[in-house]
Amino acid sequence: MTVPPRPRAALENRLDVETPELVQVTYTIAGVGSRARAAMLDHAIMVGLIIAAIIFWTALSVASKAARDLLAAPWIGGVMLIVVTLGYWGYFVFFEAIWDGQTPGKRANRLRVVREGGYSVTFGASATRNLLRIVDMQPGFLYAVAVLGAAFSERGRRLGDIVAGTLVVQEDLGAIPAVPASRAPRPGEGPAAPALHAALTDEEFDLLDGFIARQRELADDRRAAFVAQFLARFAEPLRTLDGTTPMARLIRLRDAERAARDRGLAARDDTGAARERHAIVAQGSARWSAFASTLAAAQKGGLARLGEARVRDFVRDYRELAADLARLRTATRGQDAADVFYLNRLVAGAHNLVYRRRALPLRTIARFCFADVPAEIRRSSRVILLAGFLMYFPMAISWVAVVREPAVAATLLPTSMLDRAEDGIRRAMEGTGYIPDPEIMRPTMAGWIIANNVKVAIAAFALGVSAGVGTLWILVSNGISIGAVFGLYASKDILPLLMAFVAPHGVLELTAITLAGGGGLLVAGVLLIPGERSRRTAFRADAPRALRLFAGSAILLLVAGSIEGLISPIPYWPLELKLAVSALTGVLLYLYVRLGAPPVTARAGAVAPLPATAPRAP
Repeated sequence: MTVPPRPRAALENRLDVETPELVQVTYTIAGVGSRARAAMLDHAIMVGLIIAAIIFWTALSVASKAARDLLAAPWIGGVMLIVVTLGYWGYFVFFEAIWDGQTPGKRANRLRVVREGGYSVTFGASATRNLLRIVDMQPGFLYAVAVLGAAFSERGRRLGDIVAGTLVVQEDLGAIPAVPASRAPRPGEGPAAPALHAALTDEEFDLLDGFIARQRELADDRRAAFVAQFLARFAEPLRTLDGTTPMARLIRLRDAERAARDRGLAARDDTGAARERHAIVAQGSARWSAFASTLAAAQKGGLARLGEARVRDFVRDYRELAADLARLRTATRGQDAADVFYLNRLVAGAHNLVYRRRALPLRTIARFCFADVPAEIRRSSRVILLAGFLMYFPMAISWVAVVREPAVAATLLPTSMLDRAEDGIRRAMEGTGYIPDPEIMRPTMAGWIIANNVKVAIAAFALGVSAGVGTLWILVSNGISIGAVFGLYASKDILPLLMAFVAPHGVLELTAITLAGGGGLLVAGVLLIPGERSRRTAFRADAPRALRLFAGSAILLLVAGSIEGLISPIPYWPLELKLAVSALTGVLLYLYVRLGAPPVTARAGAVAPLPATAPRAP
């Protein structure tokens, strides 16, 4: 048979895992180059989608003439701001969820994200690895942290992959072992006695086959010298073969050896299980090739599209190929043979499909949001309180400092905030509210606020991998700026003006930032104090907990941003009514946290430039 070129194993980074069928499967880790190509394609698609969304929003706003359309445009604008922000951060999570670890860029480059062990990536693991893009993308959008991590990590993993317990693998199958038809007996040849093995070793056959393929490229004297050497070396097997010329006899020997291997005969000097290798390949090549076609279809559309009967056949064939791979590995004695490489890729791809997680039903999502998240908030109350202390204590200090010495505000707050406070005196006298409130723009304002706060929460959560330094900065800087603003308004005797704006959404917004910071501190704790566990084991146990805290933060920010954009700016609502809204949000938050399911057991699973917008003061 024709043996395809051997894979360049020395140039590849590989990972061996053992399947539930007790078969070793080798994954080829994706290189930095292929991952960079996939990332560039994905970002080009994201930019295109964002530009298309902006064009659509602008065209709709400009084209609106009727009052009804003018009122609808701000709502569309607010929704578009949220969609663009969540789309940017959710693009990879969305596609990796529906395409089982692939985005359009990864699919074009035949890459896939899998969990350690070769299992399908979960939503939690995908969310964790992609939220950490805020760190991997530093500095700016250059992805320097990610590139360095992938280049120097043993398994080519960026920081997000390390925390999430995932890796990116290459899915190319390589060359398909070809099985040419056996040569028919030449005229005058009688039936030969059945052979027990081929006449040449694999190395001798490869050497002879390579010479015959290239002999026309050689000078006559060089070709004659090689022919003489081959005739002397292969004198015994050539003894039974005739030919018109010495080269014809060598070609007949090559053809006879190829036919012997096609019949499944072992090479000369092969012993024990190694004698089975050629028989395994000869008997299985056609079946493997057929399975490869089915696997390609299943990888594109999922197993469900195959139909129930074909899925049963697929699983049965997968187990048969796994058994073939185990036999073939034994027969090749661990050598990097092309047939092992090809069959391994088939089994690895099928393994990922057979053990693929099922789609998340709405009931599971609802349980996560309304049971798992509240339970985790209760379970992680200490680290949340620590995050709260890191924000509220600096807040109190800066508040008192500005009240006692108003000039300190100039060193803690931007000029725009100082000017707003000066204008606040007039607004308090006129009763026009904390900020200008064009009612028609409230939906757009709500969308901008939600988008900004989500970015701040992502930063507070993801920067936990900086050993907590980044999370600490987010919490403390937020606390200082918010406290300074309150102190400034108190020093000017217009604190009720600010309270009327902050009260409706403040409880939820500040709690959300605290939850995100608590998640970041959980991750930092794993890095700094893993205890008796290894850091990898600690990450697997605590990263899902941190992700649940961030999910709780995102839920609260969606509600708080909506209130801040739609209710907080209303100037004619009295302070008492705004405080009542604040109290109601506090009660609902308490019920949300207390009425969730009992604490869940930690499951193994999964925590992009710093946001251009700094943590927003009230």
